[in-house]
Order: sequence, then structure tokens, then C-alpha cells
Amino acid sequence: MKKIIAFTFCALTSASVLATLPPLPPEAQAAADLAKAKSAYGDRVGAYQLCQAQNKVADRFRVSGTPAPAACTAPPPFVAPVAAAPAPAAK
Repeated sequence: MKKIIAFTFCALTSASVLATLPPLPPEAQAAADLAKAKSAYGDRVGAYQLCQAQNKVADRFRVSGTPAPAACTAPPPFVAPVAAAPAPAAK
């Protein structure tokens, strides 16, 4: 029984060590950063549109004398992230 447990432990440990991935090339890293930025911007636009829809519904059911819902803040236009330039090699 101890041999089975030891074998299983060693197999799982070696599998996790071998499963490490190499670092991404700079082009792939830049593409991943751009996709991440676009996704985050899409989330902000979606939150803004949701805020507008909630305010529209709240205005329909608002009783006179109650304060108006908070104003929505529009997200700024999308700006692609700037890739950092690689540092020059020291001589």
C-alpha cells in the first residue's frame, strides 16, 4: 500500500514539474495584452450601458420628490496598451 501511495505521489509531482510552459514570445505577449485590454474595455462599456438601462427603469418608477438616480460615467475611448521597449543589452 505504501508503494502505491509513494508511486502516485511521485507521478503527480513529476507531472506538475513537467507541465511548466515556456515563456511567451514578445509578439504573443503583446497580442495577449491587447486582447486583455479589449476585454476590460468591453466590460466597462457593458457596465455603462447597464447603468443607463437601470436609470431608465428607475426614472419610470420614481415617485415625485425622490432624488434622481446617479448619473452614469461614460468610459473614455479605447486606447491600445503601449508595449514596453526591450532594454538595451549592457556592454
